[in-house]
Amino acid sequence: MAAVESQAATQQELEAKAWEGFAGGHWQEDIDVRDFIQKNYTPYEGDESFLAPATAKTKHLWKTLDDNYLAVERKQRVYDVDTHTPADIDAFPAGYIDDQDDVIVGLQTDVPCKRAMMPNGGWRMVEQAIKEAGKEVDPEVKKIYTRYRKTHNDGVFGVYTDRIKRARHNKILTGLPDAYGRGRIIGDYRRVALYGVNTLIKLKQRDKDSVPYRNDFTEPEIEHWIRFREEHDEQIKALKKLIKLGQEYNLDLSRPAQTAQEAVQWTYMGYLASVKSQDGAAMSIGRLSAFFDIYFERDLKKGLITETDAQEIIDNIVMKLRIVRFLRTKDYDKIFSGDPYWATWSDAGFGDDGRCMVTKTSFRLLNTLTLEHLGPGPEPNITIFWDPKLPEGYKRFCAKISIDTSAIQYESDKQIRSHWGDDAAIACCVSPMRVGKQMQFFAARVNSAKALLYAINGGIDEMTGLRVIDEGYIEPVKPKADGTLDFEEVKNNYEKALEWLSETYVEALNIIHYMHDKYAYESIEMALHDKEVYRTLGCGMSGLSIAADSLSALKYAKVYPIYNKDAKGTDEYCENGPDDLIVGYKTVGDYPVYGNDDDRADDLAKWVVSTVMGQVRRLPVYRGAVPTQSILTITSNVEYGKNTGSFPSGHHKGTPYSPGANPENGRDTHGMLPSMFSVGKIDYNDALDGISLTNTITPEGLGRDEDDRITNLVGILDSGNGHGLYHANINVLRKEQLEDAMNHPEKYPHLTVRVSGYAVNFVRLTKEQQLDVISRTFHKGAVTD
Repeated sequence: MAAVESQAATQQELEAKAWEGFAGGHWQEDIDVRDFIQKNYTPYEGDESFLAPATAKTKHLWKTLDDNYLAVERKQRVYDVDTHTPADIDAFPAGYIDDQDDVIVGLQTDVPCKRAMMPNGGWRMVEQAIKEAGKEVDPEVKKIYTRYRKTHNDGVFGVYTDRIKRARHNKILTGLPDAYGRGRIIGDYRRVALYGVNTLIKLKQRDKDSVPYRNDFTEPEIEHWIRFREEHDEQIKALKKLIKLGQEYNLDLSRPAQTAQEAVQWTYMGYLASVKSQDGAAMSIGRLSAFFDIYFERDLKKGLITETDAQEIIDNIVMKLRIVRFLRTKDYDKIFSGDPYWATWSDAGFGDDGRCMVTKTSFRLLNTLTLEHLGPGPEPNITIFWDPKLPEGYKRFCAKISIDTSAIQYESDKQIRSHWGDDAAIACCVSPMRVGKQMQFFAARVNSAKALLYAINGGIDEMTGLRVIDEGYIEPVKPKADGTLDFEEVKNNYEKALEWLSETYVEALNIIHYMHDKYAYESIEMALHDKEVYRTLGCGMSGLSIAADSLSALKYAKVYPIYNKDAKGTDEYCENGPDDLIVGYKTVGDYPVYGNDDDRADDLAKWVVSTVMGQVRRLPVYRGAVPTQSILTITSNVEYGKNTGSFPSGHHKGTPYSPGANPENGRDTHGMLPSMFSVGKIDYNDALDGISLTNTITPEGLGRDEDDRITNLVGILDSGNGHGLYHANINVLRKEQLEDAMNHPEKYPHLTVRVSGYAVNFVRLTKEQQLDVISRTFHKGAVTD
């Protein structure tokens, strides 16, 4: 008993030291990071004049990375791979950029940019990626994962139905997380710093034992109870490994962080444990600035650090986030190009009490993007929760960084906070969730435009000539007496095609996430969540603008079908398709197009989104997850286009879709604001996982000088936000610059562009994707007559 009391007293002493000077609250009684932040953070309404320059350590570390590691990646795609060690939290010894100058320590492996195997998701993808990196597979590791250890991928493909396989093969379902980590889970990494891992283990043990076994359990309740205990047991084991990871770097993560440097270091170690053990499609870090700022403000007041020290710490964690790496195949890169991992860092917005959540650390984060510090970079994916009422100094600094770097995205604080609260963060690109209380079953996306072609052809694929939708489910559309296609008939068929597609989609997702929980469970990320977790099913769609414009053409113009027998000798011809397969269209007459603030076309886009969401909502979902939807393509808009035929809208076979919820490339002719207004009309309740708009405007389109450009970009963001726009990627670029970067990549190693919800180094895109970015609309102004 005395030992227990002594241990408790020691824990109390550690907490008293770590929490000295902080305002108390519920956060001291149970896990409640939000309460800690709201009780202790200091809003900042000034400008960037307080910021400090980069230190010699920062410059040295970044030069070391760029010269010795990143430059090698630019030449050969992958720096190095460890082919012998399956990844885990504690699988690798300590690694450093420079063990003397690292202010924030910790690498995924033992060498910067060296990639690790994560075979729990699927061996075939790992083996292919190793070979593509020019390495040899370790035969003993292969034996383990092909003979003795079942993977997530094995489980999924053993259960997939024929119709799921048909949909995958014909590319109406693409990017499903059935061979890699699903991601879209944000551990509350701040808990490691605020409470220390010993407390987290103690509370997880409490949670594990909080649900007693009862003799009146039904069979589903028994299964839930067993899984609940097993998952919490795995979480506890992961937390113990996290302590071991800290010990590799001489860090005592068992206790709470006692300084600002430790708060950042402890938080990063929680994130590092996640990226060491999971190769999720999005490994976001959460919402950190206000949390860190509390520690910085305390240490600055005590005289323990200077502003230069505070900036150096933030520079160092951003540097570490920029070199997270996962072992991926070239096929994966075609869908998610540019080597992204979406270490999304969400910032700003307002609290529910009306106070702005911009802090000095919000400025420090943006300051890392300046040329004086690290310069522009795609990671972390900095996401600003925008509201016109944000402090003017901060809004202008954001606009300046956007103009200089094209490295920031903006999302509607009002919409996010009204649904997900004031401690929400973005997982991946546009997917909001309450940190530590919510997760997403990532679902990639369906090709909603291709479904329209299936509706016209009665379920036969226009590219392969294969039947995809079961025979008899929908009949092909027959032309009217004048030879044109009837809008209402096509629209009714389209609803049926979307019904089939949504059923197939959710069927696949239920299989995927059951198997992921079983064979590739995210134990450390879920250890940094509450006992009961709110789950969403993050469905998505691509091809919205093509579907809307094609429906508009059918409704307002005359659309004549071109049959396969008449298309011989053209690139629309389907060699294996029947003669009566419709493969092209002749559209006569004018019709309104989506993206110019014209309700006639925009209402059709809204109808497509609400229809797909309605079809998904009616279906049963694994673990009671709540279906949501995003209109987001990542870079898969290129792959979808390559595998889809021609449309009534005039979109040609094999050419890229526009990204996300964007209007078709070149068709948003009325300026940047009307395109924002069109996208802003889509009901967020039908797409609670986010609606992505990527806009590019030339510097001259914003104004004559820097001050004008900053003022005008702030006005554009305020106006778009005020018209319901959920998300805005902002590129300020000239087409000629991108064309030069294609031809002379060595001149632009760090040129950053925003694609669809995230940023990439332009030179790391495939040539097809570079051409896609160049083909998009470059607005010459906010409004064009």
